Amino acid sequence: MTKIVMKFGGTSVESTGKIENVATRVKREKDKGHDIVVVVSAMGKTTDELSNLAFELAESPSKREMDMLLSNGEQVTMALLSIRLNAIGIDAISLTGAQVGLITDDIHRNAKILKLDPAKIDSLLDSNKVVIVAGFQGISEEGEITTLGRGGSDTTAVAIAASIKAEICDIYTDVDGIYTSDPRYIENARRLEQLEYDEMLELANLGAGVLHPRAVEFAKNYKVPLRVRPSYKDGEGTILKEEVDVENNLVVRGVAFESDIVRLTIEYEVPFNGSLASIFTTLAANHINVDIIVQSIVDGVKPAVSFSIKKESLAETITVLETHKQELGFTFADFEVGLSKVSIVGSGMVSNPGVAAQMFDRLRKENIPVKMVSTSEIKVSVVVPQQHMIEAANALHDEFDLALTHQSVQ
Repeated sequence: MTKIVMKFGGTSVESTGKIENVATRVKREKDKGHDIVVVVSAMGKTTDELSNLAFELAESPSKREMDMLLSNGEQVTMALLSIRLNAIGIDAISLTGAQVGLITDDIHRNAKILKLDPAKIDSLLDSNKVVIVAGFQGISEEGEITTLGRGGSDTTAVAIAASIKAEICDIYTDVDGIYTSDPRYIENARRLEQLEYDEMLELANLGAGVLHPRAVEFAKNYKVPLRVRPSYKDGEGTILKEEVDVENNLVVRGVAFESDIVRLTIEYEVPFNGSLASIFTTLAANHINVDIIVQSIVDGVKPAVSFSIKKESLAETITVLETHKQELGFTFADFEVGLSKVSIVGSGMVSNPGVAAQMFDRLRKENIPVKMVSTSEIKVSVVVPQQHMIEAANALHDEFDLALTHQSVQ
């Protein structure tokens, strides 16, 4: 029998009525003869609501206790869905991440999956049960409940699909696929029928919220066929694969944007003498993610390094830098808020020189200042003032013809 993993996000299960709809969809797939594993998120805004309760009681709640608290959201959903499936004649069982043996490291609130033994799930599938798993959570080797960070249910679903060798992992969401950009903000954004893993990985890391970056990385590493589909209607959505059809490929395939970016600048009185490596080693040791890095060493000017982080990491980053100021050897640190990141992504950029120049020229024409730049083979990112973020994204979406109705978007 064909094994299928079906993942449903928070908006797809935010009420008992929507859970009934999910149960109906699962039953339809089961009636086709498939072996089904369902991964669910917490209902609607449950995670936010639980988090708000914690912050009413403490300014900085224990990360361990936050994992204990937040992991309950998905458990409510899985039990309710199992109850509904059993009520309509489908033999179903719900399991936590710990119960299915999803083992993670011990980093609370942002754990990474280390291993997942498929034996228990396979045994339950062999007994013709639909297995419902709580997404977003696992258990460390020390027996501590952990969570995988925002969007971690996607990662749970892909990890399970890889471990049980599922034919496909379907991510059901409130959009009907992956678009050239966010259709809520970008005029004439269009659905892509196909997208390469690497392109989606860049888009996910650059702010596109449809899929969790770790989920895409898992899919790429284990070659799991991954499809984003609408939960509210029938539709094929967007499928991710190793390579898309070259004849239909666009040079730029998508525009992503992310708000609340902070630029930190550190100055030295003397040359770095290795301090550059020390800074980022120290930040990494404290689990602070750094994005764009710009180093400046000019004769007659104090050496400096600038880097971008997310606003939510600012307070912790400042604390770490101040704590280690003497050993890192810098004399001055400053930060700039009110920034955003806008990026273009496309595997076609590798063989098409001049894409970055075209991007910068369009931003110049729109009078949008560029604060920082980062490039790779398949993406160019710029940091711009946050008030220009949507304007810049729309301009670049237009510049690279992503909205053209006559162009095949495959």
